[in-house]
Amino acid sequence: MHNDAILSVKNLEKQFGPGCSTCHNESTRKLEKNYCPQCGTVYACRNISFNLFPGEILGIVGESGSGKSTLMQCLYFDEAATSGELILNNQEFQEENVLELSSQQKRYIRNYHFGMVYQNPLKGLKMDFSAMGNIAEKLIAAGGRNVAEMESIGKTLLEKVHIPLFRMKEEPKRFSGGMQQRVQIAKALSNNPPILFLDEVTTGLDLSVQASVLDLIKTIQRELGISMIVVSHDLAVIRMLADRTLVMLNGEIIEEGLTDQILEDPQNPYTQQLVYSLL
Repeated sequence: MHNDAILSVKNLEKQFGPGCSTCHNESTRKLEKNYCPQCGTVYACRNISFNLFPGEILGIVGESGSGKSTLMQCLYFDEAATSGELILNNQEFQEENVLELSSQQKRYIRNYHFGMVYQNPLKGLKMDFSAMGNIAEKLIAAGGRNVAEMESIGKTLLEKVHIPLFRMKEEPKRFSGGMQQRVQIAKALSNNPPILFLDEVTTGLDLSVQASVLDLIKTIQRELGISMIVVSHDLAVIRMLADRTLVMLNGEIIEEGLTDQILEDPQNPYTQQLVYSLL
């Protein structure tokens, strides 16, 4: 593990399907994009390695189907990785591969160390709980028992993400898409996680709403110093948020570097195409 990294991923693989004699062997594997035409196995993440540093926003960009959302699901334990290592730089899990921990320990990590904001708020929120109830749910999962204290944390967070407090008892199903994303962000922040995952959080939002959500993410990162991994197919989002960027294609990282460097001087033909489509 890189000594300064808060999180290290090594050789993470995720495949959907059993694989066959044609695609089992990496050196002779002939895939169409990331799909084996013989047996239908999809190699969604192939040999993914990277570090995340304290207070850094790491961007992961790639087209739909490139494996970036699957990678996030593996990191947040929504999906079980096929193989690889995930190391947290933390006294409790010193040098342990947390991908191999029990489901109970993974739940603990999700409750205390990670926050997640999904592309679809339905995944991250209970639509028939109140906005406040959603935040309380996460706090209770992380051991919160004091109602007054949870309410005070909830109010502070809702104010931070610009949800008017007179609406805190309302259910997110009555909110606009941008407001739902902001409640999700408040919920993800409620346990004060050192690491926040954001998966395509502005997809489907109007441009003005997108801008306010991105602005909010940037402000939170500055104020709280949280490390973030931001996944997007939109380079404009990555340009605004990310310090460093990984470019994914067909389940693999094909380029990585400082975001400015990747945008100004992309090396890989695919990245060049992405960047020129932004100009």
